[in-house]
Amino acid sequence: MEQAERFEKLKTGFQSSYWVANGMELFERLAYYGQATILSVFLRNHLKFSEIQAGQLSSIFGGLIYFLPIFAGALADKFGFKKAFSFAFFVLAIGYFLIGSTGISAFSGWYSGSNLFPILSIILIFTAIGGSFIKPSVLGTVALTTTPESKSLGYAIYYWLVNIGAAIGPFLAYLVRDSIGIEYVYLVSAMSCALMFFVTIFIFKEPELKLTEERESLLTVLKNLGTVVSNFKFMIFLLIFALYWIVFWEFFVVVPFYISDYISAESPIELVLSVGAWTIILFQIPINRLTKNIPTPTAIMIGFIFAALCWFLLYFAEITGITIGLGLIIAMIFTFSIGEQTQAPRFYEYLADLAPKGQAALFQGFAFLPVAIAWLVGGTFGGWVYQTYATDQHRPDLVFLIIGCVGIFAALCMFLYNLYMSRGHSA
Repeated sequence: MEQAERFEKLKTGFQSSYWVANGMELFERLAYYGQATILSVFLRNHLKFSEIQAGQLSSIFGGLIYFLPIFAGALADKFGFKKAFSFAFFVLAIGYFLIGSTGISAFSGWYSGSNLFPILSIILIFTAIGGSFIKPSVLGTVALTTTPESKSLGYAIYYWLVNIGAAIGPFLAYLVRDSIGIEYVYLVSAMSCALMFFVTIFIFKEPELKLTEERESLLTVLKNLGTVVSNFKFMIFLLIFALYWIVFWEFFVVVPFYISDYISAESPIELVLSVGAWTIILFQIPINRLTKNIPTPTAIMIGFIFAALCWFLLYFAEITGITIGLGLIIAMIFTFSIGEQTQAPRFYEYLADLAPKGQAALFQGFAFLPVAIAWLVGGTFGGWVYQTYATDQHRPDLVFLIIGCVGIFAALCMFLYNLYMSRGHSA
């Protein structure tokens, strides 16, 4: 009877808006990761930007996508999730279309004689503003459309669907690039978001429940950001983690360049980059169970070491003359993903430990700052490293070595930080 009652509670623990919002999130992630896997190659090979310029444009888009939700969340709370979703998908559909239009011959007249770099910068900023409303709106909807008994499962389903989108999106991108052309990947992303705009208008309903907490104003958000930034110990921790995420984001900048230049321009880059998402889908639960008794600082260190190790795999293959094929690239991404799954669940535990008493929720609300910082820096850094050593000097081994050393430096900083923290707790 207890099992039956528990199942019934779970079955009735989700409002219809929960499923609609998560379905829309699936299509949004499909659109985002579909274009993200080919962005650097599209910018360089199709639009003829240099690696540095391609990296700078990637930094603009990726950095803002993860930084702007700090403020977009407050606006979504104020105006409602239905309006936030509508605005987000409307802007995303237009933004992805405009990005693709820069490389489609039918629209060449729009941009003839113009400097594409500032034009694309504006388009990418515009698109990122729309995309920044998705995550806080979905998470807010999950919070309001689940019961206490179903909430944990609700967030687990959300996370699972995010990774499903991250896995399927690159597959569709590869099919489109291979059969029609790389520029049309953005039209598919635009159509996916346009479809979700109409789903929002005609199907999604504003959650009936209201948050019991008072809604935060933009002024409060700015004050909270100031509180977080002024905490020196916390900011050092976030900057160390930003180094880790810089190493991660080079998969979307350096790896596509390398595959295109040194393996084959016809290689299924998108499918290779989707290995990380599939690894999370298949292995997250067993890895969590295997590592649940590992202390949090140790689990985080494992993630950092794996991040550096995967780049050194490619470095040693290069200097020893081993042919680097897609199999080794896949093994590298798989290695990183195993480490990521080991440390990622512990990240929030560590944040709660670092936060001043009574401010754990506030500080965890800024947990994605390292990802934003990493993208703002990592795209330009990756583009510069690749152009300087792989393109100009034909030494891709140095590219792998430098990124691996960033990972080693991050691991060393985290080791010293853990040492400092343990002494601080002892004191």
